[in-house]
Amino acid sequence: MRLEAMAVTMPRVMGHPNRVPFEGVLTVVDAASDRSPSGARGHRVVLTHDAAMAALPSLLGMAVDYRPGWDGHDARRKCGILTQADIEAGKLCVSGYLFGRDFPEVEEQMHKGAPGSMGMSYELADAHVADMRASVWVLTRATFTGAAILLRDKAAYQHTSFRLKKAAPGADLHAGSIFAGRPTAAT
Repeated sequence: MRLEAMAVTMPRVMGHPNRVPFEGVLTVVDAASDRSPSGARGHRVVLTHDAAMAALPSLLGMAVDYRPGWDGHDARRKCGILTQADIEAGKLCVSGYLFGRDFPEVEEQMHKGAPGSMGMSYELADAHVADMRASVWVLTRATFTGAAILLRDKAAYQHTSFRLKKAAPGADLHAGSIFAGRPTAAT
């Protein structure tokens, strides 16, 4: 057996002032959102596990954005990049880097906000809804186009999270990758 994976290697640069590592839970899979995401026309949404797994490679290299009030998305305020994603225990976990020097207000919010108060929200394109007449839309296919950092209580999924990672002394960057988690027979 082998594990299929996509990876991008970030060069190691000790003490880089514009790379602040973060991690978070972007969404949960196979569970209805707590409220309607933007663009869902008032419908709660379920991102299926299969759709999320198929879309994982589309997260690699996508931007993270924020809105100054921490209450939504602003695709023109790209303050970071996603470098890793995987599904663990029903949660789509991500990590990457904030552009700390370019957006000091984002890093400042992470330090001054209450622990656990920040969350995330995904941005999608080409989403396929199994039944547009259903009260809860089930997404069976989508392409991730980015993510937003926002207050968790403003996110469509209340079980999301966002936090800065503490770097180990002497460590800087690691290779970012997306692991599809699909074992295949070795040939």
